[in-house]
Amino acid sequence: MSSIIKDKTQNSNSENLQESSRFSRAIRVTKLAMLVNICLTFIKFTAGILGHSSAMLADAVHSLSDLITDIAVIVGLRVSEKPGDSTHNYGHGKVETLAAAFIGGMLFLVGFEIFRSGLQQVLAVIAGKPLAAPGWIAFAAALLSVGAKEGLFRYTIKSAQALESEALAANAWHQRSDAFSSIGTLLGTGGAILLGGRWVVLDPLAALLLSYFIFKVAAEIFYKNINELLEASLPPKTCSEIEELIRSTQGVLGFHALKTRKIGNISAVDVHIVVDHRLNIVEAHQISENVEEKLKGVCGQNGYFSVHIDPSATSNKEKREKPA
Repeated sequence: MSSIIKDKTQNSNSENLQESSRFSRAIRVTKLAMLVNICLTFIKFTAGILGHSSAMLADAVHSLSDLITDIAVIVGLRVSEKPGDSTHNYGHGKVETLAAAFIGGMLFLVGFEIFRSGLQQVLAVIAGKPLAAPGWIAFAAALLSVGAKEGLFRYTIKSAQALESEALAANAWHQRSDAFSSIGTLLGTGGAILLGGRWVVLDPLAALLLSYFIFKVAAEIFYKNINELLEASLPPKTCSEIEELIRSTQGVLGFHALKTRKIGNISAVDVHIVVDHRLNIVEAHQISENVEEKLKGVCGQNGYFSVHIDPSATSNKEKREKPA
């Protein structure tokens, strides 16, 4: 008995160390993103003002929103790291999902503001109002931004996949949307500078184009994480794997009431398994333990698993043979 308790304690300590390491790495990645976004926001606002570029100013607002979401991710990660307590038995993992949904919402607002600003500029040109041509400083700032934000995206998404963090993944795509916006700014400012005249309208047109990409990414992030907050099941492929491993477990005659969901980066599975009613409680419990171990192989060691045991139906013959 003492060895079992010791093993469980060691497993618990190992899981805590893994979570602590995961949290520390996620925070380091996000702090790097914050530093990059602070620098880019300053550079873009300066270049947008000095270079008379509406697309670059819109791009600067986008980088500022990246900075805000970086802060949201850090707050979400810090809260989600807290262990379960008397009022949150399953921990605080949903806060990380909430932070990711917040990022999706912020992206919608950023996309709308960029669309509104660009549309105003285009309508002004159509109405015959002159529009100042952007300067080369705006083009240079856009070029710098594309390289910096694409590199930051690749680093962040790689870390998000390794750490299985939805908030970090959402923030990575927010970084890439900034890279997309900078590409649009690069094309718009470059075209406006080189062609001049009425082609200056390419600058705000680029802002309109990039708003579409931002809306698309925002919709995907927001839907995925709101769906998770509404207790959506695990992906169909994962559910199929779970069903197959339960069926293949020796001693399991059937199963029902299978329920799955995500709690932050942790999976939760509830299921009722049917076992031979003639088994004693120790044998039946061992089967449920075997199922749980298999579930950990698919869903991770830190998951929440509830395997309820149901006895198989007693045959009519056995009922007749029971003593009165």
